[in-house]
Amino acid sequence: MADSSMDDRPLTMADLVGAMEKGCKPSSEFRVGAEHEKFGFRKADRAPVPYEGEAGIHALLTGLKRFGWSGVHEDRPDGGQTLIALERRNDDGLLANISLEPGGQFELSGAPLRTMHDICAETSGHLNEVREVADELGLGFIGLGFTPKLTRDAIPVMPKGRYRIMREYMPKVGGMGLDMMFRTCTVQANLDFGSEADMVKKFRMSLALQPVATALFANSPFVEGKPTGWLSSRARVWTDTDPDRTGLLDFVFQDGFGFETYAEYALDVPMYFAKRKGLYVDLSGKSFREFMAGHLDALPGDRANAKDWADHLTTLFPEVRLKAYLEMRGADSGPLDMLCALPALWTGVFYDDAALEAAWDLAKDWTADQRRALRLDAARIGLKAEINGRSLQDVARDFVAISRQGLKRRAALSGGLTDETSYLAPLEQIADSGLTRADHLLALYHGEWAGDVMRAYDALAY
Repeated sequence: MADSSMDDRPLTMADLVGAMEKGCKPSSEFRVGAEHEKFGFRKADRAPVPYEGEAGIHALLTGLKRFGWSGVHEDRPDGGQTLIALERRNDDGLLANISLEPGGQFELSGAPLRTMHDICAETSGHLNEVREVADELGLGFIGLGFTPKLTRDAIPVMPKGRYRIMREYMPKVGGMGLDMMFRTCTVQANLDFGSEADMVKKFRMSLALQPVATALFANSPFVEGKPTGWLSSRARVWTDTDPDRTGLLDFVFQDGFGFETYAEYALDVPMYFAKRKGLYVDLSGKSFREFMAGHLDALPGDRANAKDWADHLTTLFPEVRLKAYLEMRGADSGPLDMLCALPALWTGVFYDDAALEAAWDLAKDWTADQRRALRLDAARIGLKAEINGRSLQDVARDFVAISRQGLKRRAALSGGLTDETSYLAPLEQIADSGLTRADHLLALYHGEWAGDVMRAYDALAY
């Protein structure tokens, strides 16, 4: 794709498609990227962690530099710079990032790696590094899909330019967008495709089955100290965040879907911002089509470039997102074994042809209405939901078994002995029992915790 950021040539549909199409690669080059977010807290009083201060987020980021991380800074209108992230290359030169979500949620965006052994080692190593520095600062971290106690107003705001724009825009388009920004955490997996046809098959399968992952990983039954009636309060939030950029994308299942269809969809999703001279320009609600034509009052005569398009694609939030790879976005964050299980689950069905077909067979007869209903039911009642005459527990059991066979056939061994199927163990237990982590948390709340969700910070901290 031509680099439109380096010239004045208007973007074309070929440029827009090319930003996604460039992800096509031979199966020998397929990799997996794992991401997860977690909530920080002060051990002394369980309060959230501000950016500034001797024991703040800035101090934590600075402390992590001892492990070879380099700072990533953002320009400020006053001419200064703010430390907003860290980056580090592994021994193979592959880049990983640590970044901040709006309410200080700490995110690892891992390097693209080949095996689940590599991913779980990377995730475990990251948690160990964070723990070492956090312990010195009197901080801790917890993995849940929704902060169990804090009100939205109690959460400090991180000093990133794009978040200011999003914070002002979100209440205009949904009732829970600010909750999504400040009070949720997720675990994600990013996976490759070989061609447009391969992308379509993987997109349809993973989008249809995303509610299965939502149920298996449900881990957020509390909001502001009380049960909500939803096993995944994080997933509930996404149903009322911004209908223009969220959901299950019915058009993905229609004949003729491909890169260009997704580009047309993205063109019609209102923008948040563009970045010029290092600063964010508020373009919230404006049309990318008009930006391409140079017709925006906020940037008179300025046309969108390739970087603007890449940035815009990151502001779309469907349950599966297409960039130069596919992002699985339907799961609550959790403990280490669940952070390793999520990429394993999707790798098993993405990178084995027989498993991909078998997984699609589970969902290919579901209608759009059934998929939408399942998205809600999976968030509310987890594996007790039903779809097309089957319990979601039965579907989940089959899905995990299909993934296991795919991982087994991959035969990616650690030390020549152990394959990747072991990472599915917590999901097999959940699918067999029908009880999610959220169900277990509710049992603790009504029993041993005696209605005190603050006990979660002791029981669940990394």
